Amino acid sequence: MSLATVLSVAPGSPAAESGVVPGDELVSIGGRPLRDVIEFRVLSDEADVELELRRGGLELNVEIAKSHGEPLGLEVSSPVFDEVRTCDNHCEFCFIYQLPPGMRRSLHLKDDDYRLSFLYGNFTTLTRFTEADLERVLVEGLSPLYVSIHATDPERRVEMLRNRRGAMSLRWLRALLDHGVEVHGQIVVCPGLNDGDVLDETLCGVLDEYPELADVAVVPLGVSRFNKEPRMRPHTVAEAERVCELVDRWQEAFRSTLGHRMVFAADEYYLLAGRPFPDGATYGDFSMHEDGIGMARAFEAELDGTSEVGIGIQSGFFHSVDGAPADGYRAPRTEPTPAPTPVALGPRRRSLEPEPEPEPAVGPEVEPEARVAVLTGPYGARILTPLIEDLLRREGRGGPDDAGVRVVEVENRFFGGNVGVAGLMVGEDLTRVLEGQPVGDRYLLPDVCLSRGVFLDGTRPEDLPRPVEVVPTDGVALRRVLLEGVNRG
Repeated sequence: MSLATVLSVAPGSPAAESGVVPGDELVSIGGRPLRDVIEFRVLSDEADVELELRRGGLELNVEIAKSHGEPLGLEVSSPVFDEVRTCDNHCEFCFIYQLPPGMRRSLHLKDDDYRLSFLYGNFTTLTRFTEADLERVLVEGLSPLYVSIHATDPERRVEMLRNRRGAMSLRWLRALLDHGVEVHGQIVVCPGLNDGDVLDETLCGVLDEYPELADVAVVPLGVSRFNKEPRMRPHTVAEAERVCELVDRWQEAFRSTLGHRMVFAADEYYLLAGRPFPDGATYGDFSMHEDGIGMARAFEAELDGTSEVGIGIQSGFFHSVDGAPADGYRAPRTEPTPAPTPVALGPRRRSLEPEPEPEPAVGPEVEPEARVAVLTGPYGARILTPLIEDLLRREGRGGPDDAGVRVVEVENRFFGGNVGVAGLMVGEDLTRVLEGQPVGDRYLLPDVCLSRGVFLDGTRPEDLPRPVEVVPTDGVALRRVLLEGVNRG
């Protein structure tokens, strides 16, 4: 079992006052070794705790005086100190198998660890869940959890997970619900495998066997150009329409039976089927936003001013457990800077001096260049374009051409396939697109495609051929920046 390393110590915190410093390794609290950051939080919650640390190869004990429930003020290097419980399923639709070669090693880790489900919202299939895990979840109150269902028929679930334990692992879902644990479900729909009548039967099974679920997200299969599974393919328009119809019908069944809709289809299905998105009130508190459920309506509410706070993904989203590092796609989107700096990030390989503004074109047939450009993926472009047009007209700025605002669609050739979400944009594709864009415009980049300031392909915003402004991925921030840019013009 490895030891957690202290990454940072909050100034003035009990840990700082007791001499704990970054780089210290955490051996135990109160004499108890730690398996993960959850135990760290439970044990450090007590008053007057004793830490056993390792510093420079030497072990030392530190007594910390604090009140009960007061955080120590530490951030540690990893959420799990023993070993992440890896996934032993071999799902055909797993996107990790579809990653391009040469990506950083951490992106290839397949976890099926209920602790990461609690900490970061990762989905678990429960095929490696045990009685001891159930006991710990109940004793320590590890709720909510996120469970991949995919199919309720045991044989179909075995086929999808390629794991014979998949036939019976949903018994743990039943046990969790029986003990009052909040659980969010997910169904990844694979055309020809668990769509159509099978999806219909699965939703019937959810109502019959797991009616206590908080909600169920129905999401489409993602297929990259590196997919090697012949059965895996994107949905057709007709298949997307069938999914929307099934979800609509079952929403009514759930609402009439349980009092709430329970099941929701991802926005991508409505885009593919050419259907309008459901009303924003349908999604309640947008609890499944990060699964692509209700993103369009949430962004609309943010952009038109109905919501004054961002509903969408926020940098440093998860802080439920003191000391838990913000790993994965919930990591801080940009690295903190020691002093205030302009948000525009210039290319590393060129001078940091601002580029001269181009001479304005003269002549009645030449239109002025746009002043603000929003970079996004194909799905985002279809959603943002009409919303931005409506915003500008409501604010009396005319259309996008009059206001000098445009949406720049970034085709994802890096992953290829049907990948079109903004969160998977990478530097390679952005470079290709930006090289053909005018110099001197303001390019807005949503922070959702960054993790600690790095794109998935390992590049950074500083490497791009045009300066970009990294903005939070929510309509509130975009509204502010767009209207500020329009007023500048």
